[in-house]
Amino acid sequence: MKYSDLADKTVAELEAMLKEKKTELFTLKIKKQMMQLQNTSELRVAKKDVARINTAISAAK
Repeated sequence: MKYSDLADKTVAELEAMLKEKKTELFTLKIKKQMMQLQNTSELRVAKKDVARINTAISAAK
């Protein structure tokens, strides 16, 4: 996901995406704790996506 993809979305869409990504990040963290996560780089990608969405929300307001 790139920031340019997020720039044209509305705040409501961004907040829905943020909720979805935070849920995904939570499940990835749980899988990591349970030793079920195969690709640990997914955690970093999810964190960066959450940060990008937060940046887009603050820029849109």
